[in-house]
Amino acid sequence: MSKYVPGNQKHLTLNDRKYIERSLNEGVSFKDIAKFLCKDPTTISKEVKQHRLDDWFYKGPFYNKKNLCAKRYRCNKTNACDKIVICGVKCASCPTCNKTCPDFVREQCCRLDKAPYVCNGCPKVITRCTIVHKYHYDAIFADRKYRERLSSSRAGINMSKQELSEKDSIITPLIYQGQSPYQILTNHPELDMSVRTLYSYLDDGILSARNIDLKRKVKFKPRKVHKTQIKDRTVFIGRTYTDFQALGLDHFAEMDTVHSSHESKRVILTFFLTREKLFLAFIINRCTKGAVKLVFNKLERQMGIYGFLTLFNTILTDRGSEFGDPDALEVGIDGIQRSDIYYCDPMRSGQKGGIEQAHTMLRMVLPKGTSFEYLTQWDLRTIVDHINSTPREILGGRTPYEVALKNYGPDILKALQLRPIAPDEVNLTPKLIRFTN
Repeated sequence: MSKYVPGNQKHLTLNDRKYIERSLNEGVSFKDIAKFLCKDPTTISKEVKQHRLDDWFYKGPFYNKKNLCAKRYRCNKTNACDKIVICGVKCASCPTCNKTCPDFVREQCCRLDKAPYVCNGCPKVITRCTIVHKYHYDAIFADRKYRERLSSSRAGINMSKQELSEKDSIITPLIYQGQSPYQILTNHPELDMSVRTLYSYLDDGILSARNIDLKRKVKFKPRKVHKTQIKDRTVFIGRTYTDFQALGLDHFAEMDTVHSSHESKRVILTFFLTREKLFLAFIINRCTKGAVKLVFNKLERQMGIYGFLTLFNTILTDRGSEFGDPDALEVGIDGIQRSDIYYCDPMRSGQKGGIEQAHTMLRMVLPKGTSFEYLTQWDLRTIVDHINSTPREILGGRTPYEVALKNYGPDILKALQLRPIAPDEVNLTPKLIRFTN
């Protein structure tokens, strides 16, 4: 079965297993079952063999009803074990028959040794079948067994205790000697694990050494992750960083969000124009797709569609969930295409390094841990004016405001409500705004 058939790579569901059980009872082949479920026949074969249910049906007048010998009905042997001098009991009725008899042959059934591997659909009446050890396929039991295996396979580590002990004997002494995980794995390729895996083992306490034994671990605090990533991967089609690089643009806009402390849900939506190094920031009450769209619409009304296209024709941003609806952001109020949005690669914030650099200046005024609950757009506009009035070496000593004024003219800057700040009045400290956290 081709791997390109829709649904071929998905796990079997309870309904699929119920169909398999019904089909086996009707004598349908694995090939026909697989064709209906869009699976490979080997998938059905493995499912039945791995999840079949053991069943015993005792038949016969023997004291030992679990006798599995194929000759038990016609066997007249006595004292095969040679332990009792005088024994008139047939060996077929003795509990030790299968273990001690040298002529023991296990009774087998062709239905259990090859497809369908179960007794489902067997034409024989169960009372007339001589096979003691039987197998049945039950959909509910198979689904429960599958989920137990799925849960256990995703827990713990994928190695035996002996393998873990052998690796621990190599890793722990070297950690105590001050070597880094990368250094250890480079010098010992027989460990066969990645650096990330070794760090995880140290963090989880699986090895004798702990993460506190690492040279630089005590210097770092756990990283706080505020953003949730976009779950719908289809939005990245044609909008990846590779697609963005193919455009070969020398200037564009970068977009991101700055989060408040845990006390407030308000965030700051930021823009950075890479050519002019111009920084823009807008306060939004919630970090949602709708709140970002409202800022886009507000900017279009203030500057007009032409002004918006001039500044935000191409936008590069990260994969935060608030940017997960690019179609709504790209289309303007009147249905006109106003922008093209592209996304950085995961965990590669350096691909939009300009706005990250601007955030460091923003954090000079709003340090981490500051609550934005009482921050107004007027306060934020004041901070932006001071940042944009700071001379940049890359601009030849000019300020972003001066370069933007030359490139775009006063009308667009007036629409953005930007103003210059005198050089000696520029203040990038928390004292700039009227409230403190």
